[in-house]
Amino acid sequence: MTTDTFQTPGPTPGGPVQAAGFHSSLWQRIGFSGWTLATLVIAALVTLPVLAVISRVFVPTDGVWQHLVDTVLAEYLLNTVRLVFGVGVGTLVIGVGTAWLVTMCRFPGSRTLEWALLLPMAVPAYVMAYVYTDLLQFVGPVQTALREVFHWSRRDYWFPDIRTLEGAALMMTLVLYPYVYLLSRAAFLEQSVCVLEVSRTLGRGPWRSFFTVALPLARPSIVAGLALVLMEVLADFGTVQYFAVNTFVTGIYRTWFAMGQPVAAAQLAAVLMMFVLVLVLMERWSRRQARYHHTTTRYRRLPKHELKGWRAAAAMTACGLPLLLGFLLPAGLLVRMAVTAGDQAFGPVFLTLARNSFTLAALAAVLAVSLALVLAYGQRLRPTPLLKGAVRVAAMGYAIPGSVIAVGVLIPFAHLDNAVDAFMRQTFGVSTGLLLSGTIAAVLFAYLVRFLAVSFNTIEASLGKIRPTMDFASRVLGHTAGRTLIRVHAPIMWGSLLTAGLLVFVDVMKELPATMIVRPFNFDTLAVRVYTLASDERLTEAATGALAIVAVGIVPVILLSLSISRSRPGQTDE
Repeated sequence: MTTDTFQTPGPTPGGPVQAAGFHSSLWQRIGFSGWTLATLVIAALVTLPVLAVISRVFVPTDGVWQHLVDTVLAEYLLNTVRLVFGVGVGTLVIGVGTAWLVTMCRFPGSRTLEWALLLPMAVPAYVMAYVYTDLLQFVGPVQTALREVFHWSRRDYWFPDIRTLEGAALMMTLVLYPYVYLLSRAAFLEQSVCVLEVSRTLGRGPWRSFFTVALPLARPSIVAGLALVLMEVLADFGTVQYFAVNTFVTGIYRTWFAMGQPVAAAQLAAVLMMFVLVLVLMERWSRRQARYHHTTTRYRRLPKHELKGWRAAAAMTACGLPLLLGFLLPAGLLVRMAVTAGDQAFGPVFLTLARNSFTLAALAAVLAVSLALVLAYGQRLRPTPLLKGAVRVAAMGYAIPGSVIAVGVLIPFAHLDNAVDAFMRQTFGVSTGLLLSGTIAAVLFAYLVRFLAVSFNTIEASLGKIRPTMDFASRVLGHTAGRTLIRVHAPIMWGSLLTAGLLVFVDVMKELPATMIVRPFNFDTLAVRVYTLASDERLTEAATGALAIVAVGIVPVILLSLSISRSRPGQTDE
């Protein structure tokens, strides 16, 4: 067996090849490459709306900002911190606990729960708030039944008020825990059985193995899911507005749209972004130089611990209760309202609204995953401070309210449209009108700014678990960086890529403020229809649209969950 050796002829001294090589080496020494340039361009484009909003921070507010500091800023900060802490703890416990149980254990209903635990993702948080308010209010079925059974009057009993900060935290926890669950489960599926077996041979039981081995290995994915949850909490408007909880988001909306002070609202948004940046930096600092790589490529089918007796009952309760409260009960109430009353005018326009929502969600998911993969891989290839900083800023749009991002998108798009129109008028005497503003492209761009962090955090966490030696081996074998990503990394990360696409898809299905502001005329989605009816207290009519959102999103949730389960290396091995 012979090995062919290919040699490249040396360049002629002073010739063009030498000059090209000189410029290439100079370009590499400066720190740029094709991937670096692509990463910086994508980061700059996605950051543009954020910078358009931040640029207003330096504009004088004529005392409005000082008034906010003296009156409501402390309340905004305290309520936001309490809400973030409550939802963070709740989603972490439910998401990680249920992911471990359905991945590593077998008990009655566990196979169904693997995908069913994702169903609350399809329910918008503000719809959950409306449903539980209708259920638990004084004239609702629960309190009415209690008064009838025990013959109580209004002053004879105490009943908790759901429209509080604690109630808002509960509503968000029930719909946001799937973020942590999905990424945690994907991380547990990617873990090697050998690592867990070594832990057991060293005398550690299932619980100690979970806390000391499995949990640390899954930490990047868990933290990525938790970061998505916290940013979603910081950007939520419908729930806290309906429950009258004053947070940074309600303050931004009130300052911008009610008080007519966009500059002061932009300053509040900047404080909110600083809040998110501090959370990210704290987590990064806690890890410091720690890295989480699997040390073996031996993958076999994960062992399934059979639970029996009270252990099986406890596992069923732990996994079934979030599903019951987060989906089954609200969905049942929505079905009852839709059947008894419903939106009489919704039937003829259902297909159009569903098609609009599904098309936007699918396109946004594909674009977000593709761009996030470029950003994450470009940062992996050359993790310079410039590149890492640009990527982090580009991924902070998720913490900004959708309406603020919509305004940030419209500002540069309007300038560009006006500039092009003015040029065409002067040069050719033709008016181009609005080329970008109020188009589907503008809506998709707003979605990318808003939800790029969703896909980026998921992909970055998965990419970070691939050992750098695999990159080195691929490059030694002659593969370029692009071929290494496609042929080596992508198959390993397939489950996480699907997860990222699923998260973006469901988020876009529920997105409301950016869609309402940026969408073209006569272009509505299911979320716009639901919010319009629910905000008018026409909940029974809004129930039909809410069920449609769930119906459109439930099929990809189930299919992608099953694909993620089969994505584990060695999954087909017996």
